[in-house]
Amino acid sequence: MTHNRYLLFVGIAALVSWVAWYIVISKLDPFASTGLALSLFFLSLFFALSCTLTVFGFYFRLWLNKNEIYSNHIIVAFRQGIELTIISLGCILFLMIGVLNWWSGLLLILCVSLVEFYFVAKQEV
Repeated sequence: MTHNRYLLFVGIAALVSWVAWYIVISKLDPFASTGLALSLFFLSLFFALSCTLTVFGFYFRLWLNKNEIYSNHIIVAFRQGIELTIISLGCILFLMIGVLNWWSGLLLILCVSLVEFYFVAKQEV
């Protein structure tokens, strides 16, 4: 599969996920069905953010580096898209349960950054 085809599929998945997220926001009442509404909210937002950040991260990397190894850009963009999505959803979850402040958000960013440093160090060896 070429990188253009892969990015097309990821872009279509992002579009479908954003539509699903909008439907969850507009049609589900979180007070009537808390478990279903919250799980669909987080699931659709996870897929929407991860796909969108993957596509943006790939093109940003392509713009910065200008080299022709597309598979490395795709793998790194996908991993970092997932990590940024985890940070975003973690902050939203912390905000929902009322424990989000600057140091808990910073701790979440630090934990995800340590995971990224692990992958970068493993990749260099």
